[in-house]
Amino acid sequence: MTAAANPVLPRTLNEPAPFRPFWLAQALTRDPGPAPVPLQGEATADVCIVGGGFTGLWTAIQLKQAQPELDVLIIEKDLCGAGASGRNGGCLLTWSSKFFTLQRLYGEAEACRLVQASEDAVYQIASFCKAHGVDADVRLDGTLYTATNDAQKGMMNPVMQALAERGISSWTQWDALEVQRHAGSAAHQEGWFSPAAGSLQPGLLVRGLARVARQMGVRIHEHTPMLSVLEHHPPQVIVPGGRITAGKVVLAMNAWMAGSFAQFARSIAIVSSDMIITEPRDCLLEHTGLDHGTAVMDSRTFVYYYRSTPDGRIMLGKGGNTFAWGGRMLPSFDQPSAYQEQLHKALRRMFPAWHDVPLAASWNGASDRSVTGLPFFGHLNGHPHIVYGFGYSGNGVGPSYMGGQILAALVRGEDNVWTRSGLVKGPLGFFPPEPVRYLGSLAVRDAIRRKEMAEDHGCKPRALDNWLARFAAAAGKADKA
Repeated sequence: MTAAANPVLPRTLNEPAPFRPFWLAQALTRDPGPAPVPLQGEATADVCIVGGGFTGLWTAIQLKQAQPELDVLIIEKDLCGAGASGRNGGCLLTWSSKFFTLQRLYGEAEACRLVQASEDAVYQIASFCKAHGVDADVRLDGTLYTATNDAQKGMMNPVMQALAERGISSWTQWDALEVQRHAGSAAHQEGWFSPAAGSLQPGLLVRGLARVARQMGVRIHEHTPMLSVLEHHPPQVIVPGGRITAGKVVLAMNAWMAGSFAQFARSIAIVSSDMIITEPRDCLLEHTGLDHGTAVMDSRTFVYYYRSTPDGRIMLGKGGNTFAWGGRMLPSFDQPSAYQEQLHKALRRMFPAWHDVPLAASWNGASDRSVTGLPFFGHLNGHPHIVYGFGYSGNGVGPSYMGGQILAALVRGEDNVWTRSGLVKGPLGFFPPEPVRYLGSLAVRDAIRRKEMAEDHGCKPRALDNWLARFAAAAGKADKA
């Protein structure tokens, strides 16, 4: 049986250089790494991992840590980090704000375990980087979830109370003055702070993970797209220059899974997250009060999120802008953001002192939004030797470490808390078929925009917009991204 995948052939000498988002471009400038070596001919491996982003690399590294003799091979259609791993906001977050969703899906005990595991992942990533010399600008300066209008006030209170009642809360409520001072903006009216979070430079992290994986003996073939998977025993991965026969195959393609495997076409919605970053202004950053690595986000459905960088910049982003039809990868996902002006306007509104600071770059990328707002894992078509994991829904920097734990445990056939988790039951829900999914997503997105604009101006939203906005919450999109 053949599982088809969309071919993405390597770039020829006559083609222009691909667009690189700010983080990845900066990382490649600092350390371009070895020249890509596409795989040619026949190859074998104990484990073949498809995808050289956070999930694939953490899986490879954790497999080698547990079983150094394993022959692990990674193929990546572009460069490691060219997908979401090298272009996200770099906010190192947890699943604590998703407690109610976790509880509803997996039960009380597992929800508590996953919240604590997601916080542990933050510290494990920082410890790994320190131990292996990965200079990814990791700053464990926490996160602030805030309210920026009256309608958002108190939205976080129920989940914070639930966490506290179960003894798993790392959060402290701050008043408006304290939030504004730490977040560097008078736009915030209240907030909750957790130290179990922070920020990092994702391009540097993903390229650093690739370096460490190579040092551990992992073979990495960039510019090697998967054309198809043959669900044989053992499985085979077909690439333009040949094939890999592997004892186990790991599909770590994230948003590309929907367009590559028909059974996942309705498991996720592909939606952009758009970002801008300023030119550096060290003195102005210190004056603003953002000379730290705290990740800040508001309580909108599609949140505004921002953080500073060690070299004196502000990065600001917002999800939920461009939706793709049928899980397709749009060309606009690999270009400067079409929402640059709107984001710049939001940045100037939040930080008036930065009004005249020019932007260094804008970019966006495809986010794999699942129905639950959480990733899911499993065996492809029940095949015992082909596993997958994706659906991080805009929060993958920290949780991808857990994704590596899950996939490594599945590959090794372990019986533990990860392989018994509800996360390993595959997708827990599906979006409607097209055109309902696409048209419905646009209708809900636009209703949310109108609703939140009214709330920003202290007005009561229209009843229809309130009603439509509830569909986003039902689809898990109201969780913190």
